[in-house]
Amino acid sequence: MKITFRMPRLPKQNYRDIERIIQFDFVRATEAAALNSLRWLGRGEKEKADEAACDAMRGMFDLMNICGEVVIGEGIKDDAPGIFKGEQLGTWIPGSPPFHIAIDPIDGTTNISKGAPNSISCIAAASPEAGVTVALRDIPSFYMSKLAYGPRVIQYMQKRGDTLHIDAPIPETLGIVARAVDKRVQDIVVMMLDRPRHKEIVEQIRGCGASVRMIGDGDIAAAMAPALPDSGIDLYMGIGGSPEAVLAAAGIKCLGGEMQCKMWPRDEKERQKLVDEGYEKDLNRVFSADDLANGKNIIFCATGISDSALLQGVKTKGAATAVTHSILMRAKSKTVRFIRAQHNLQNKTIRLRSDNREHLI
Repeated sequence: MKITFRMPRLPKQNYRDIERIIQFDFVRATEAAALNSLRWLGRGEKEKADEAACDAMRGMFDLMNICGEVVIGEGIKDDAPGIFKGEQLGTWIPGSPPFHIAIDPIDGTTNISKGAPNSISCIAAASPEAGVTVALRDIPSFYMSKLAYGPRVIQYMQKRGDTLHIDAPIPETLGIVARAVDKRVQDIVVMMLDRPRHKEIVEQIRGCGASVRMIGDGDIAAAMAPALPDSGIDLYMGIGGSPEAVLAAAGIKCLGGEMQCKMWPRDEKERQKLVDEGYEKDLNRVFSADDLANGKNIIFCATGISDSALLQGVKTKGAATAVTHSILMRAKSKTVRFIRAQHNLQNKTIRLRSDNREHLI
C-alpha cells in the first residue's frame, strides 16, 4: 500500500492583532540602542552616542519581518546621525505586515554627553487601521508648545466640568490640576525644559507657589511623566521639539493621559514659511494626543539610558552584567508593561547595520 504524506494546510496569517506578535521586537530594538550607546555616557560625544544607537537599532530592525516606514525620524534638527523620515526598516519580505514608525534612538543626546539624567531610546509604531488615514502626524514646525497631564486630571474635568486649555492663564491651569490631584497649588510640581524662552512661564508658576523641575534635554519622558502615578510630576508644559511631541503623545495615549500642543514658529521667517506651505489654519490649532497619534493600533516602547522620570537607566554590574529598564504599551488595551532585563555581557550580542555582524557588548 502506497502511503502519501501531505503537508498540513497552514492557515493564512492573521494580522488583525499584529502588534501583539511583534511588540517585543520593538523593545529589543530600544534595548540594543541603549546598550550600544552606553559607552558614550559622560564622554562629551553626543554624535557618537547617537550613531551607536542608530547602528544598533537598524541592526535589530534588519531581523524583523515587517515593512516599516519611518514617518517621523530624527537627526535633521541638530545635524546629527539619525534615522530619517522615509527610511525603510525591516526585511520588507513580501507579505510582511506594514508599520508606520516614529523613532528617536536617543532622546537626550546632550544629557548622554554630559553623563546627565533623562535620556531614553524610544519607538512608536502604528499598523493599518480602518478609518485612520494618518496615525502618526508629521508636524511641519520645528517646535511646539506643549501641555501634558495625567488620567486623574481628565477624570476630574469630566466629573466637574472644568476645562484645561493650553492658552489659559497659568494660575487657572494650576488651580484645576491642584483640585484634580487633591493637592494644594503650593504642592504642584511642573516639569519643563531649562530654556531662556521659559523664563516668564517659570516666574508665573513660582509666583503661584508651585515648584518647577527643570530638565536639560529629553522631553519625551518628561511629557509622559504626569501620566505615571508615581512620577511625582503633576504637569508638563513648555516649548520643545515637534517630533518629540508625537512620540510623547503616543505614550501618553497608552497611559490614559492627555496632551495639548500648538505649533510654535521660532521667528517670522519660519511662520511665513509655514503659511506659504499651506499651514496657516494649523498655526492656531490645538492638537490633542489623538490628533498626533491617532487610532488604537499604536505601540509605544522605550528603554532608559540614564535615569528619568519615566525609566531607570542602564545599570552595569561589573563587566559581566547589564540591567535594562523598559516600558512597553499598547493604545488598544492600555496595558503597560515595565520590563527589567538582565543581560549577560559574556554572551549578549548586538547586531549592527554598519557591518551586518553580531558584536559582543
